[in-house]
Amino acid sequence: MKIHPTAIVSKKAHLEKGVEVGPYSVIADRVKIAKGVVIGSFCDIKSDVTIGECTRIFTGAAIGNIPQDLKYDGAKSSVAIGKNNIIREYVTINLSTAEGSCTLVGDSNLIMAYSHVAHDCVVGSNCIIANGGTLAGHVTLEDRVVIGGLVAVHQFVRLGAMSIVGGCSKVVTDIPPYSTCDGHPAKFYGLNLIGLKRAGVSKEAIRDLKAAYKIFFQSGLNKKHAIEEIKKTIPSSPEINHLVKFISTSERGICH
Repeated sequence: MKIHPTAIVSKKAHLEKGVEVGPYSVIADRVKIAKGVVIGSFCDIKSDVTIGECTRIFTGAAIGNIPQDLKYDGAKSSVAIGKNNIIREYVTINLSTAEGSCTLVGDSNLIMAYSHVAHDCVVGSNCIIANGGTLAGHVTLEDRVVIGGLVAVHQFVRLGAMSIVGGCSKVVTDIPPYSTCDGHPAKFYGLNLIGLKRAGVSKEAIRDLKAAYKIFFQSGLNKKHAIEEIKKTIPSSPEINHLVKFISTSERGICH
């Protein structure tokens, strides 16, 4: 381990081999930091935070503070961050609200400077949140989501796999998987073709997704009947099945 002399590390924290802690950072009780993690200067890691292998945390990040939720009553909750994440300057990630609950961040995410991940959020893996991106409480990001700079996401909203949201957007309804969305409020503009191709999604699957979205957005059918038409006319595949499930389970509605 390489801990700067000015850093304060609780004796009740657990740091594995190869961890680095920079100047003036504070590591509280019951923090678990896996091997290869690098924590920069002036970082504040509160109690009940777990950080996975080879994650890098930059200057001034604050992780594990109590939720900005008026109903929080001091319940014991936690933050769990996976491996190989990059958490840039002054990012904030808060504890969840309910007893025994957890704010989750997966693996290999890039969370850029001044972004905020609020209480009870679930961030998948291989996501990018650009500078100043703000997730309200209970937001879910599936895998490979890209959020542009200064985007604000309303509480309880879900962003589907491989979707991308343009900078400065206001997201108040669910963003469907594989889509490109933008605006104030965010609207659907088409498939995230670049993201799909980078992820190795087949041409056939992309063709079927285009057809499914044409039914959902342009047929004039309501959600229930559009889903029935998609199931009836488009071959089953992992992408189509995920899209249908996502739309079917939406509680805040799908952006249009």
